[in-house]
Amino acid sequence: MRTIDSLGDIAGKRIFVRSDFNVPLDEEKQITDDGRIRAALPTLQRLLDAGAKVIVAAHLGRPKGEINPDFSLAPVALRLGELLGTPVNFANDTVGADAKNKAEALGDGQLLLLENVRFDARETSKVDAERAELAKEYAQLADAFVSDGFGVVHRKQASVYDIAKELPSAAGELVFKEIDSLSRATKDPQRPYTVVLGGSKVSDKLGVIDNLLEKADRLLIGGGMAYTFLKAQGFEVGKSLLEEDQLAQAAEYLAKAEANGVELLLPVDNVTAPEFSADAPASIFDSPSMPTDEMALDIGPETRKQYAEAIANSKTIVWNGPMGVFEFSAFAKGTEAVAKAMQDAAGYTIVGGGDSAAAVRTLGFDEAKFNHISTGGGASLEFLEGKKLPGIAVLED
Repeated sequence: MRTIDSLGDIAGKRIFVRSDFNVPLDEEKQITDDGRIRAALPTLQRLLDAGAKVIVAAHLGRPKGEINPDFSLAPVALRLGELLGTPVNFANDTVGADAKNKAEALGDGQLLLLENVRFDARETSKVDAERAELAKEYAQLADAFVSDGFGVVHRKQASVYDIAKELPSAAGELVFKEIDSLSRATKDPQRPYTVVLGGSKVSDKLGVIDNLLEKADRLLIGGGMAYTFLKAQGFEVGKSLLEEDQLAQAAEYLAKAEANGVELLLPVDNVTAPEFSADAPASIFDSPSMPTDEMALDIGPETRKQYAEAIANSKTIVWNGPMGVFEFSAFAKGTEAVAKAMQDAAGYTIVGGGDSAAAVRTLGFDEAKFNHISTGGGASLEFLEGKKLPGIAVLED
């Protein structure tokens, strides 16, 4: 991939940077997790220190191509300014008069954040010509493009893919770090290589499971997706999350794991409740004896022990997806156990973004004790799946 160095002397040049600032907000529009903003700082600070005029584009949520104040990046501009220790200019549009005027007025070493790129329907359009039209408008604001939003590089979008065809372009430091770290799990990983998969649905991870059954030594499955696998084995899963249409696929994966010599671990016990509620009474049942009127909301204590031992005995560990409903304290122990085991592991540890990264921060773990915490949930999964990511491919020579 082309580096920022390939852009030459950038002092005084306008650099259009695609970052990923899709951060969670509470009801008062306060940022509850600024991890993605902090991850963008090295690239932005490098460009500012070099005297560039930095124009940052990003998205927040899914406004569906319409202007919606609920998804404004204004709170991000405030937090970014605090983290950089310098005022951040904010444009109330993306390619309109305000963006153009403020981009033109930027001084060397100053930064402008544009309003949410997804307020323009062309940004995510499936029509190539529509995206290309918007990319040309972005390009009029700048002299070069730096792609630094790893969380969106798996998308063919105007500010991710098409703009790289309009301007001299390069990958930012965050994207390089992500590719380098995730490659540790895809190119000749140190073994034993263990992958921990959680989250709600098997269907969300079909491709990555299929790929990992050819590469990993161990697959530990938790979260709601585990109960489709347990049902495929003939167990009663009560009111637990279940994808009936994926039972045959789950059975096929179980057979493939056995044929390939991959150890596939499923919950042997579960923390259950009669309903999905933070204050629902919790019970523990072994997987063969789950009642029909209970739903599993976390892995049980024996499963936590088994998973922690498997992680401790591995040299490469990737984790994507929580083990239970970690937002509810009564059902957070499985996710906590995986996070702690990874934190204490001697092997190379990768937290695959999304809800897993959020859980690490929400549950109070020290991020520095993990080798890599990805900023891209979907992008990380597709990278592990072996897919070619459009936002990366377009930066390659």
